[in-house]
Amino acid sequence: MDELAVIEALLFVAGDEGMTLEEISTLLECSTQQVYQFLMRLQKEYETMTARGLMLLEVGNHYQLATKKEYAEVIKKYAISPLTTNLSQAALETLAIIAYKQPLTRMEIDEIRGVQTSGALQKLTLRGLIEPKGRAEGPGRAILYGTSGYFMDYFGLKDLNDLPKITELETETSEKESDLFFERFNQQFE
Repeated sequence: MDELAVIEALLFVAGDEGMTLEEISTLLECSTQQVYQFLMRLQKEYETMTARGLMLLEVGNHYQLATKKEYAEVIKKYAISPLTTNLSQAALETLAIIAYKQPLTRMEIDEIRGVQTSGALQKLTLRGLIEPKGRAEGPGRAILYGTSGYFMDYFGLKDLNDLPKITELETETSEKESDLFFERFNQQFE
């Protein structure tokens, strides 16, 4: 097993929350000293290979992958380009979860959605729709996400109480799904 590749994959999946030496060592079943040596080798590879767009950051006691500063302009262009004007279904679902249940961590959002959401969180953060609202208590002190002032302006909300009630949305959705079900059911017998 290539430990550097495994660590890189883990850090990619961990997203902006990163991982501690202890978390990585538990998963790799090796000492924190060995993990630290692997991380330093990975960092050196990122620094010496100019054809790489990523770098390894140590933030507090967490390690995370980030894009190199020299690519900031093209990343900003991407964030505001027509390619990104529509939010993906994953980003919309993530935004709805944050709007209704904020503040919450990426892990809590992942648990609700049932899939990994770091990409959607990054896109929503770049778009200014969500922002960090502090840190959770407990191990790792994960970032707590909430909606931003821009979110409120964009959707024309005075406060979060102006959001539609979830029960209204559930009734509307279930009626549409029911209609669609019966429409397809009836088509089978025509």
